[in-house]
Amino acid sequence: MTLNDDGNVLSTIDPKVPRRIHLVGVAGTGMGSFAGMLKAAGYEVTGSDENVYPPMSDMLKAWGIRALTPYAPSNLDEAKPDLVIIGNVIRRVNPEATAVRERQLPSMSFPAALGSLFLKERHAVVIAGTHGKTTTSALMGHVLASAGRDPTFLVGGVTKNYGGNYRLGRGPHFVVEGDEYDTAYFDKGPKFLHYQPRTVILTSVELDHADIYRDLQHYESSFEKLVALIPPDGTLVVCSSYPNAVRIAKQARCKVVEYAAAPAKFSADGARFTVDGLELLLPLGGRHNVENAMGVYAAARSLGLSPEELRQGFATFEGVKRRQEERGTVRGVLVVDDFAHHPTAVRETLAAVKGRYAGRRLVAVFEPRSNTSRRNIHQADYAASFDGADRAFVKVPEKHDKIPEGEGLDVPRLARELTARGIATDAAATVDELVTTVAAQAKSGDVTLVMSNGGFGGFIDKLLTRLKETP
Repeated sequence: MTLNDDGNVLSTIDPKVPRRIHLVGVAGTGMGSFAGMLKAAGYEVTGSDENVYPPMSDMLKAWGIRALTPYAPSNLDEAKPDLVIIGNVIRRVNPEATAVRERQLPSMSFPAALGSLFLKERHAVVIAGTHGKTTTSALMGHVLASAGRDPTFLVGGVTKNYGGNYRLGRGPHFVVEGDEYDTAYFDKGPKFLHYQPRTVILTSVELDHADIYRDLQHYESSFEKLVALIPPDGTLVVCSSYPNAVRIAKQARCKVVEYAAAPAKFSADGARFTVDGLELLLPLGGRHNVENAMGVYAAARSLGLSPEELRQGFATFEGVKRRQEERGTVRGVLVVDDFAHHPTAVRETLAAVKGRYAGRRLVAVFEPRSNTSRRNIHQADYAASFDGADRAFVKVPEKHDKIPEGEGLDVPRLARELTARGIATDAAATVDELVTTVAAQAKSGDVTLVMSNGGFGGFIDKLLTRLKETP
């Protein structure tokens, strides 16, 4: 049994190699993808969840993974696991988690299992930071694959090049998105502390996850712990645009390389910029993606890739779903989907889309859904983040039981402040109301950018349907 600094159980895994693995909370994006990776690696895999629905239900079925529902001790009887992996959405009172403890079954968190089963014999390339982790991880994995290094990777979004969240390779490198969110109900440390990093890209450090971090200092402390894990012969690549990240990087025992966005020209094809005398094309929009690419460039060079290999990798990168993803055009209105929710991400994404679709009216539709975005800690920052938009709509978030009274984002105030800045803004209480309002004001030639880190109640599909129905 392994304990963390607070005396909580991190794992009860038997030292013998497990063959049958059961995942509690398998329908989540990360857990489901990990289940697929385990299956591809030759393990017998089952899972359970409260609700299993598309697209993850279809993916699990395609991978041949049984998903049992709902949570119940009987699922363990059926699965007969050598190891149980507990997802971070699972609470201590969960009936299946309770049965695991009572039966003293070998168990681990998802990050601990990833570290134990995959990373011990690999060179872990960990992509961490407040912003850009998914795109940067996907790009890092792709350039290694394009260069013939046959990497393994696990990222937090669906990569368009590979049609999924993971790739299982035979090469020495394992690229993993390093999340600073807590690990499990029995391990409140950040996930990335389990990833045995040798190369790290630190993209940014700004306060996020206000539900688990008290303040910026508390948030930064997690990244300080990550940096301390990098061995002296490792490499830390850090973005110079974020002074907090640079300061944290100075605590490292290893080589530290700073990077910044290169001057770039943007067009419908993406971004063109020059590094080491070589012109590179990245088929993505936005200064922030050029910045992400420069981090990948620096880290990949430290791993032995040549400038020419990187040029080819960048040019063939197709991106990640839900990152500036074109979802459809109806009556001349283009609808673009993006995961942006932090004010910095909103600002950078709007600027990227504005540049990519120059000359078109840009309509921003925003759902503050994450615990942090629903709070008023970034109230002023949001008011300054929509300047790239010509028109804006904001969904009023539903009341959240973890946000104290008086600390929620004031959406009507935000709408007034944006309107005062010259961006006419409406707030809506429901998704259906928002669909009606946005569709009624849509004009041919519009680019409607929808920003949410969740499903947004099916807003995009409903909007596209409504636009088709509107004469």
